[in-house]
Amino acid sequence: MGMQQEKIIRTFCAAWGDGTATSRPQLETILDMMAEDAVWQLWVPGGPVIQGKQALRDEITRQMSYVTHNHCVIRNIVSSDNVVMTERDDYAVSGGKPMPHSMVAVYELDDQGLITAWREYLDTADLARKKGVPLEQVGGPSLDANA
Repeated sequence: MGMQQEKIIRTFCAAWGDGTATSRPQLETILDMMAEDAVWQLWVPGGPVIQGKQALRDEITRQMSYVTHNHCVIRNIVSSDNVVMTERDDYAVSGGKPMPHSMVAVYELDDQGLITAWREYLDTADLARKKGVPLEQVGGPSLDANA
């Protein structure tokens, strides 16, 4: 149960890049693996929701304009007939700064094996700190041990 779906998601994650400077997301491969009206929630909770192939293309292209070295490393994967969940260690460079982060992604697939929904659960405050956003603007807990 779910092995074919896991293979689809492994291929999908690999299409984002191998972590090298010359590697780029394989945009057409990524989009071909998604249903026409697929939905991507960039982060849960509260992140923007991108729907439809053209909007997905636009968002991925936007991200490609400032993010390089993409690489998804799947640590754990679980599945059923129409849902695949991955625990991943992702890597990218954004604005010249390394942005390693851990995340969980949930994918829903239709009967043809196309991704219909994709939600990513990650610590956006951690990413903001790595980008150099001041802690008070992030809203996370204080890192000061004396506070």
